[in-house]
Amino acid sequence: MRRIAGSCLPLLLLLPGCAGTTVQKGTAVPQTSSAKAANASVVLRVPGDPLVSTMVWFDVGSSDDPVGKEGLCYVTGQLLEQGATTANKYEAILEKLYPIASSYGVRVDKEMTTLSGRTHRDNLQTFLPLFLDAYLHPAFTTEDLERVRSDALNYLEKSLRYASDEELGKATLQSAVFAGTGYAHPPQGTVSGLKSLTLDDVRGFYKAHFTRDRAVVAVGGEVADDLVQRLQASLAELPAAAVADTPLPPAPKLQGRTAVLVAKPGADASISFGFPIDVPRGSDDFYALWIANSWLGEHRNQSSHLYQVIREARGLNYGDYSYIEAFPEAGQRTMPPVNVGRHRQLFEVWIRTLPNAQGVFALRAALRELQDLIDHGMTEEEFTLTRDFLGKYALHFAPTTFERLGYAVDDRFYGIQGEGHLARFRERMKALTVQDVNAALKRHLQAKDLTIAIVTGEADTIKTALTSGVATPITYASPKPDAVTKEDPEIAGYPLSLDAGNVRIVAVEKMFE
Repeated sequence: MRRIAGSCLPLLLLLPGCAGTTVQKGTAVPQTSSAKAANASVVLRVPGDPLVSTMVWFDVGSSDDPVGKEGLCYVTGQLLEQGATTANKYEAILEKLYPIASSYGVRVDKEMTTLSGRTHRDNLQTFLPLFLDAYLHPAFTTEDLERVRSDALNYLEKSLRYASDEELGKATLQSAVFAGTGYAHPPQGTVSGLKSLTLDDVRGFYKAHFTRDRAVVAVGGEVADDLVQRLQASLAELPAAAVADTPLPPAPKLQGRTAVLVAKPGADASISFGFPIDVPRGSDDFYALWIANSWLGEHRNQSSHLYQVIREARGLNYGDYSYIEAFPEAGQRTMPPVNVGRHRQLFEVWIRTLPNAQGVFALRAALRELQDLIDHGMTEEEFTLTRDFLGKYALHFAPTTFERLGYAVDDRFYGIQGEGHLARFRERMKALTVQDVNAALKRHLQAKDLTIAIVTGEADTIKTALTSGVATPITYASPKPDAVTKEDPEIAGYPLSLDAGNVRIVAVEKMFE
């Protein structure tokens, strides 16, 4: 199975005929088996939990979209959630789910498509047939296709372009770094790709990619064995494998600094910059890098360093954060999302919206702090405070069975054995040293070869400021401490090393076209 580890992982209960591990109250209980089962179920047993969480993960994503049909995986996935089945129209499904206060939804990402739902155990007999039908017997009607396509187009043409400059900047960064590959476009696709889709495209894609060899079912809660068996048996009703695996795009090799400016009339500056990293979740360096990244720019953490330098000391914007893994919908969540596993990741810094006149100064400040961290590393005190914080903070990553089940599915995606990422995260926080962290910084982070994406209403002015080599001093509406004003000239003159030929301007209406 493409990208899915085939060995029996100690986290899993493997059916049929392959013993695994049932997770009880978060503790793995090993069982003896060395057999392999690519479609083994992921089972998270939580005695006393009245809610039953169900998931089916398909090893397919938007990076599998055919050229010219960008958005095909997204639309196909959305039709599993928001479409009729051979047994029920979409409206009838909603009418049946409403009285039992239950639902199911889908997330389509670059490499994963995950249909997930949750219901009270007393309503399982009503919910489960609807959930199974969603991925086993989709009707793929013209009416549903037009509705889902329209929603996707509205997202690209209106929401992404005009409603969230921060999300637009991050999507622009992805598009620039992964240009020419299936990773370049948002999961929702492109405008032209969506408009080209037909029902035959959707049916063919489902038959070719939503297949039994690419599916894993997962269930969490107070789970009976017959439920696990029923979910596992359902995979036999999926289409058989029909196409060869889609290879992952090669890891991009950036040379020097480049920039993409999205010209959007009236917009302030929203900035993202980053570069590819190859630090797989589960590796020791991943957790070491997480500590350094948390100190630098933990998401929504006001004590992180970038926040203190740009927002707290200078009041330039609302927040400044950094990431070592994909973090979609960052403006709408506080904790990392699940089911967005990727084998191609970016180290990324996100500078939230600020006035155009201050944009280049803020960019310089962030680049300067990144380089300083790489050059000098973390101190023992910084390391200890951050490590101790993360050891407790990680307890909030997955407070519910549903979220823990999502992490268990992601463990399967990444091939993380043992008790899984959440337990390994806390274990590594106890074992890592500041020397480990600073060595990982040297191995994986740099500030020379990267891409910058800026959404701005003053693209020409910003381009000149980026490429002229001239300092970009800043003024404040209210007095600042001497320590800040003394440091400002160093930030204002920090070299950007950007040539005009490496900066391009794209009109917002052309983005994701």
